[in-house]
Amino acid sequence: MKAVQFLIDEDLPRSTADLVREFGHGAVDGRDVGLRGATDRRIISYAKERNLCLTTGDYDFADMRSYPPSAHCGIVVLRIRRDSTARSILDLLNAFLQKLDVISPIAGKLAIVEPGRLRVGS
Repeated sequence: MKAVQFLIDEDLPRSTADLVREFGHGAVDGRDVGLRGATDRRIISYAKERNLCLTTGDYDFADMRSYPPSAHCGIVVLRIRRDSTARSILDLLNAFLQKLDVISPIAGKLAIVEPGRLRVGS
């Protein structure tokens, strides 16, 4: 499987990029490229312009009418609760990354990751 380049949204722990890299993929943290506090439109545009798969906990990105997966290099939405710990978020992402080769390529797809459940649509 070809390595995926991810854009990590600011709502995810800083250690998210490290986990992504452990799986052999690339990761750019939005906080490091001027996207802290950016609008959803700016974040998705940044990802699209640079061929990055957006990884976020912001469920707004699951709206396929506003963010059609076919127009992007992939969108991964982690369903996290407000009281989630960094560890539980990383565990959720870890479960997704373990299955990424099965759903590859992620480009043009929306993946919604919940504890014990993965939904992928185009």
